[in-house]
Amino acid sequence: MIKPFKIGDIEVKSPILLAPMAGVTDYSFRILCKELGAGVVYSEFVSAHGIIRENINTLDLIKFYDEERPIGVQIFGDYPEVMAKAAKYVVDNFQPDILDINYGCPVPKITKKGAGSAALKDLVLMKDITQAVVASVPEVPVTIKMRAGWDLQSIIVEKAGELLEKASVKAIALHPRTAKQTYKGNANWELIKLLKETVSIPVIGNGDITKPDDVFRMYEQTGCDAIMIGRAALGNPWFFKQANALLHGNTAPEPTIQERVELCKRHFDLLLESRGTRKGLYLMRKHFGWYIKSFPGAADFRVRLVEAESIDSAKSILDEII
Repeated sequence: MIKPFKIGDIEVKSPILLAPMAGVTDYSFRILCKELGAGVVYSEFVSAHGIIRENINTLDLIKFYDEERPIGVQIFGDYPEVMAKAAKYVVDNFQPDILDINYGCPVPKITKKGAGSAALKDLVLMKDITQAVVASVPEVPVTIKMRAGWDLQSIIVEKAGELLEKASVKAIALHPRTAKQTYKGNANWELIKLLKETVSIPVIGNGDITKPDDVFRMYEQTGCDAIMIGRAALGNPWFFKQANALLHGNTAPEPTIQERVELCKRHFDLLLESRGTRKGLYLMRKHFGWYIKSFPGAADFRVRLVEAESIDSAKSILDEII
């Protein structure tokens, strides 16, 4: 049985966590996942350079509300001094519960700048960045989200784990693919087990979780302390409710079509309220694609929603589904 655990002094009541996802984990999505049982939610990853320049669009990604706590803000960057300044700015101005460093993003526009998973190629840089961030925010637990290595010839799980624990990070989330794999092939859960055997701080498993039963399978195979959910939660915030029910020996049914559409509508309203009508409609299009599926006629409704040119027309289509 997976049990509650702590990240530093932060008590995490449910070990099923929402992963940081660019363009997805804004307030509107986070709060739904939190309400449905996510133990910790994370912001989208935020540029350290954008933070210290006080870029408005960057800082907007960090904003959150108390009902989302415990919440982590994830930052990425390539220079220890910049990362340290950004971490301190975030903590001083936003007071998140957790500050997370991204060593996992495999997107070329990030790695070409030396950030994200590019740090996996340079453990000295990883050490310097981590130590600088930890020293800059001693009052907040610093955690890491990382991949297993840059490529299959350079798996660094043990070395990185030892280095990060010595740098006083409070937990490590591991997606056990390499940066070069992106999301192809299978996530090697044995590497999560290896990391758990290497360090004494909490290890959070991530990767190839598609249904609630996979949470238990990962836990049993790896012994990890928590599970971080990414793509399985897209259009499916109920995942957290279902997984937590299983934790307690119960079951939570699949949402009905009406429940799915009603939550989609609420998500839409939250997005319009928090991001504005024009941007909210644009941002919701991908969520329509994730929510509206797995029932007769879903494909046609999905196309119409994605092509909807106004809020009223989109809401009318949602009502038509019900």
